[in-house]
Amino acid sequence: MAEESESKQSAVESVMEKISEKIHGHDSSSSSDSDSDHEKPASPSSVKAKIYRLFGRERPVHHVLGGGKPADVFLWRNKKISAGVLGGATAIWVLFELIEYHLLALICHISILCLALLFLWSNAHTFIHKSPPRIPEIHLPEEPFLQVASALAIELNQGLKLLRDIASGRNLKEFLMVIAAFWVLSIVGSWCNFLTLFYICFVLLHTVPVLYEKYEDKVDPFAEKAAIEMKKQYAVFDAKVLSKIPMGPLKAKKV
Repeated sequence: MAEESESKQSAVESVMEKISEKIHGHDSSSSSDSDSDHEKPASPSSVKAKIYRLFGRERPVHHVLGGGKPADVFLWRNKKISAGVLGGATAIWVLFELIEYHLLALICHISILCLALLFLWSNAHTFIHKSPPRIPEIHLPEEPFLQVASALAIELNQGLKLLRDIASGRNLKEFLMVIAAFWVLSIVGSWCNFLTLFYICFVLLHTVPVLYEKYEDKVDPFAEKAAIEMKKQYAVFDAKVLSKIPMGPLKAKKV
């Protein structure tokens, strides 16, 4: 009897051990699966593909335009200021282009009007019983003009350096692009004068960026297709024409 009771007890213990092993094994497998899920990297399909942006930009349009107040004006962050700037430019263009008013005559007429009003007010204040006008002393600081001149000098030097590199015959692609750009500008310049061209560029700066920022998800796919097609056409043109043009030996760059 004692042996039978001991065998039953040992059988019960073995069954309990098997059950506990199964439970622990299931817990360990589930924990390992969860850990593997956490450690498993996301599949490439789940990662959003890199979106093509116009001109290869990686920053928002606001940062591309330089940020700050000029970018706010171009992107119509403050509609009153942007509308005022565009309206002022339109008024200047109408005044000089349509009415054919001259800049020197405008400056002289405004100066005559302001000086005459101030002179009459200064001499007639005793008769009209009003205080004389307070004409402020205007002093223009030198630092902003020096900064503007320095920035213009840097940009001009960079442009001259770029033209020098292109003229040296190192890059045929850039040479053709610059020639085409100058040719297009010459055609546009024959259609209108500098003031009209400047006004057109000013209007485009106030319309194209804000429209692109609003519809960039629709514009970028079309731009990507156009860029791919242009690269194909340029590859064909390069293989048939550019590759057959003899190029001069390039000078070795000094280290």
